[in-house]
Amino acid sequence: MLVNYGSLCVLLAVAGWLFPGLRTPRVLVTLGCAVVAFSSLKNAALVLLAKWATVPPATSGLWLTLAIIAVTWVLQLRTRNYSWVDRLWSIVPVVYTANYFIVCLAAGFGFSLRLFAMTLLVTVWGVRLTYNFARKGGYNFKDEDYRWAFCRSILPHPVAWELFALFFIAVYQHALLFLITLPAKTAFDAFVAGGSRAGFRFTDLIATILFVGLLVMEVTADEQQWEFQTVKHRLIQKTGQHVSDLPRPYNLGFCTTGLFASSRHPNFFAEFMMWWAFYLFAVSASGEWVVGESILGTALLTMLFQGSTRVTEYITAKKYPVYSEYQKRVSMLIPWTAVEDLDNLAK
Repeated sequence: MLVNYGSLCVLLAVAGWLFPGLRTPRVLVTLGCAVVAFSSLKNAALVLLAKWATVPPATSGLWLTLAIIAVTWVLQLRTRNYSWVDRLWSIVPVVYTANYFIVCLAAGFGFSLRLFAMTLLVTVWGVRLTYNFARKGGYNFKDEDYRWAFCRSILPHPVAWELFALFFIAVYQHALLFLITLPAKTAFDAFVAGGSRAGFRFTDLIATILFVGLLVMEVTADEQQWEFQTVKHRLIQKTGQHVSDLPRPYNLGFCTTGLFASSRHPNFFAEFMMWWAFYLFAVSASGEWVVGESILGTALLTMLFQGSTRVTEYITAKKYPVYSEYQKRVSMLIPWTAVEDLDNLAK
């Protein structure tokens, strides 16, 4: 119907050009051309989607991963900025997960409530994390994560550094982002196969509740840290004082209140635990506690956070000597009993 209406508008436009005495409203002509263009694009998109749906989503997701690895590596070489993977960290898992849900629909397998829930949860996670990264200046394309500068100091040789940048930053981390979404493959396979494991089960509900709870925890921790750092830098700009001369608790230089009184990195803990909650969808879909293809990415992500957190702590302890006292009193990752009176650490 849209095509017929658009064609009619275009014919009126042609008639107006052939017969100058016939007045055709410009808005009608513009609208007609827009409708025809939209219809053509929609048809082309549907054709591409139909072809895309003939490829298993895990395979097409792997193609995307390899392409993103190549683009990231080229950008690293061209710009000498190594935070491109950081800028994509909260985006590509959304694409990989949504791919399973979209292919499931486009290939005619039907609507999977489990895949829909997984896609929705990862999308909310991705949008929120992207916003948090953006407000800290992550997308200004000039600065990079301070930990890469630290890594460069350990690997000063250009060849050694570029090999590290290729295999760890570009290849390994993007491969990891693909692997952590593989529970969606297990869910997709179970739905296509049919049977008792195809539908949304009680375990899926538990996974959803855990994911949402951990997301709330991560948001809370990020907001507490953002508020602390914002006030701290505002005080430094306003007074011109050194951090150690600021009023408590800002004189410490790092946040020790709220969730940070029970864990030094509650946002990190919530981040990798969310992907364990995501893994539970694979447990529900397979009926097994250990799903080889799905557990690998989550386990590797947990190990990555163990290592990156220690690097972060090393740098922070060098910057703020009193941080070592905070390390003695508060758990690194797992939230434990909240420690009181931490703002007196600088005594």
